[in-house]
Order: sequence, then C-alpha cells, then structure tokens
Amino acid sequence: MKHVELLSTGVLFLLLGIVAPTFAQERHEQEVQAPKHEDQAKPARQAKPEKQAKPVKQQARGEEKQQKVQQQEAKGQEQQQKEQQQQAKGQQKQAKSQQQAKGEQKQEKAQQQQAKRQEKQQKEQQNRATGQNTHDSASQPRAMSRQEGGYSQRPQRTSQDEARQRREPAVRLSARGQGHIPEARFRSNFGNGHRFSIGSPRMVDGYSRFQYGGYWFGFVQPWPEGWYYTDQVYIDFVDGEYYMFNPYYPGVRIAICVVL
Repeated sequence: MKHVELLSTGVLFLLLGIVAPTFAQERHEQEVQAPKHEDQAKPARQAKPEKQAKPVKQQARGEEKQQKVQQQEAKGQEQQQKEQQQQAKGQQKQAKSQQQAKGEQKQEKAQQQQAKRQEKQQKEQQNRATGQNTHDSASQPRAMSRQEGGYSQRPQRTSQDEARQRREPAVRLSARGQGHIPEARFRSNFGNGHRFSIGSPRMVDGYSRFQYGGYWFGFVQPWPEGWYYTDQVYIDFVDGEYYMFNPYYPGVRIAICVVL
C-alpha cells in the first residue's frame, strides 16, 4: 500500500511539474498577446468620431443657411438703398420742376407787370397827346371803303395844296366845352348831308378855331395825319359829343366843341 501511495504521490508531482510550466507559459503568452488586443481595441474606440460627424455636418448646413439668409438680407438692403436713391432722385426732380414752375410764375408776373406799365405809359402818352398837340392814335387814317359816304379812292390834291398844308401850324387844342346846338338848327346845317371845307384854322384867344353854320368850333383832339384843311368834312353829334368826320377816311373822327 505504501508503494502505491508513493507511486501516486510521485505521479501527482510529475503532473504538477508538467502542468505548472505549461500554465506559466500560457499565461506569459496571454500577457504578450494582451497589448495586441489593446492595440486593436484602440481603433475601435477612435472610430467614435465617425458617430460625431453628423452634428458637424448639421452645423455646416446651419452655417450655410445662415450665410444664405445674410446674403438675402444684404440683397434686400441693396434693393432698399436703390429704392431710396431713386426716391431721392425723384424728389430732386420734383423740387427742380417746382423751382422751374416758380421761376416761370415769377417771369409771367414780371411780364404782366411790364405789360401793365406799358399800358399805363401808353395811356399817359395818349392823355398828353390831347394837351400837347401830338397826334392821337385813334385819329390815324384807315383804309377807305364805301362807309359813311366815303369815297373809293384818295382825294386828288395838287402840289400847291400839299405845300399849303405843310405851312399850316399845328392846331392849339381847347378844353371840352358845354356848348350845344339846337336840334332843329343842327338838322338844317349839320350832318353827313352838309359837307364843307374849314379852310385855314384861326387863332382866337390863343386857341385854334373855325367857323361854320353860324357857330365857332374848337379842337379837342389833334388834326389827324393825312387830313387836309381843304378836304370836305362834316360835323355829327354822336354819344352826346360833337365830332368831325372826313368821308375819305371812314371810321376816323376827331372830337370838337362848340364855343359860345
């Protein structure tokens, strides 16, 4: 029995001697191989950033959208600036047109004032003409026609008549008088049917006078240019006043007065 026990014990130790080195060798191999596994595990751990790539892409897309929004805002601001510039130009044009209209209005007013001054000056000249022996514009001869007994041609005048007319002094005007001819006397001696020639005017009390039909007459308006003292004229009563007419110059008349 003892031999069996010893034999068993020896076999056990033998097995332990064989197993122990083998276990140690396997453990050593595991320790040697462990870094390799760790090295292989590291790339797996470093692959995690691939999972984080999605937020980065989303962030990039957000930045792109923001850039587009900013670009659209910039375009809107540029368009707004253009509209403001166009509006400013329109206001400038409107202001210029208003200034131009004001200038035209001022020019029209100045022209109107000038026209009024000219009219006033003409009236003053006409008023002076009645008292300073100048020719009245209303007494200028017009073209002849068959009106008021007018003739179709100018009167025939000799060179002696022309020389005599040039030698005659200008008439001295009188103030408008209040003399009146009775109606019956007027019908019998005056009017278009009673024509006469005044001859040469006479100076009476410093004024030019002529006599016809038993009455003396004075000149209120100047003797018209183109009329001769040898022309046949007539006296008529129009609008409450006495006027002298020359048939050769229809439409022209000069005011006269009855001197009592």
